[in-house]
Amino acid sequence: MKNEILEMEAILSEGKMSRRDAMKVFGLGGAGIMMGSGTVTQAVASSSAAKGKIVIVGGGLAGVATAALLMRSIDNADVTIIEPNPKSVSYQPGQTLVGSGVWKAEDLAYNTADFMPDGVKWIHEKAVEFNPEANTLKTDKGQLIKYDYLIVAAGLVLDFGAIKGLEEVGEVYSLDAADAARAKKILGKNGLCSIYFAEGAVDTWTEMQAFVAAAKSGKKVKALFPEPHTPFKCGGAQKKMVNLTNARLVEAGARANAEMAFVTNGKKLFGVKAYADSIAGQMKDRNVSTAFEHKLIAIDTAKKVATFEKHWEEKGAWDPLLEEYAMVEKKEVVEMPYDFCHLIPPQKAPKEIAKSPLGSEKGWVPVNKETMQHAKFPNVFALGDIVAVPLGKTGGSARKQYRVLVENLVATMEKKPLVAKYDGYTVCPLITDIGEVMLAEFKWDPKDDSKAVAAPSFPLDPAKPRWVYWFLKTRLLKPMTMYGMLAGRA
Repeated sequence: MKNEILEMEAILSEGKMSRRDAMKVFGLGGAGIMMGSGTVTQAVASSSAAKGKIVIVGGGLAGVATAALLMRSIDNADVTIIEPNPKSVSYQPGQTLVGSGVWKAEDLAYNTADFMPDGVKWIHEKAVEFNPEANTLKTDKGQLIKYDYLIVAAGLVLDFGAIKGLEEVGEVYSLDAADAARAKKILGKNGLCSIYFAEGAVDTWTEMQAFVAAAKSGKKVKALFPEPHTPFKCGGAQKKMVNLTNARLVEAGARANAEMAFVTNGKKLFGVKAYADSIAGQMKDRNVSTAFEHKLIAIDTAKKVATFEKHWEEKGAWDPLLEEYAMVEKKEVVEMPYDFCHLIPPQKAPKEIAKSPLGSEKGWVPVNKETMQHAKFPNVFALGDIVAVPLGKTGGSARKQYRVLVENLVATMEKKPLVAKYDGYTVCPLITDIGEVMLAEFKWDPKDDSKAVAAPSFPLDPAKPRWVYWFLKTRLLKPMTMYGMLAGRA
């Protein structure tokens, strides 16, 4: 399989075959090529006779995939999903493509009912109270639900309201219609937009087109791309939006009229040096300015100005006892005007979970980072964006986590040791241009889980953007996710 990828790359780079012809040749086989690296696994050889009522809070990608695998892993499994949103499994990774005009909104929306595994009970309500000592929870409609085992896969909340000037937007769930209606009163107009909720992705494309048109008319314009100060899902999203906006400006012959700035609260562009160096090179070549250690604190939507708190440390007085210099934190306020601003909001765990006995001081659900078992309650497991583990909050993380979780949950039910281990693997198909993607795969550094190391699946330079990965991103990952992972097979 890997040789076929190398052959494909060689054929394309040498001009022996057009991309259109390559897609015909490698079309269906391409899915097999990409999935041959471990993306797709075979059905379980045997199932467990373990007994117990399993309740899953959250019916998104992670929750439904876990339910599907449980149904295949346990004889006569008793599985219930609590999820109020009928569109909860819609394909969120495609929202960058909608926001840049590559895909349409209808390419992403799915009915959860079409993917709910046979035999799984679905309660169309929201879990709002948790009593893990009594193995019970309550829903927003007052229903008391008992369980033997609980899986938390509730995702996270977009905290737009944490930014001064966006208090009216408040907290937003990515696929909630009422939240979207409220957010659209402020976002998706006057140059300010966000792909982080589904309808916002549509509005982002509208705003991007207006921005490009202004540049094409000869007007000098500014684009701003800030990252939040909190953990957030899809760490590469803002880089993608920088590159996609750049591509649309170049396509229109208007790039020279636009200033572009990427602003982050962090100290570097990416946690893996090879990927960071590649991204830095792209930013430099495309004349995109970068600013680090800038916390976004306010947006004036009328004046179109974003306000940041720039922070850094300077050497202070010498401490003779410690024999080192004290480090003094410095701050200053920086304002940046914009004509187009793509916003990634601060993000947090849902308050119902964050403030419950299942949460933590920072809100995220504390788990053993390798087994996905709750740090305090052994019959509780969690996965996806809501868990407190180092590194990625992505679908790629959930794809690895859910298989580990199911194996360890079954082991817990059978009173056996938990042997399945999650190594922090995640993947970010980082769009570098329309037609090219850098497949940034990484995992925890075994020596220091606060750091990341590259974990490429293929014998190719992982920091080099390639068309074959664009093909993977735009043609293969969605069907693999919708019909592979949601079936508990990918």
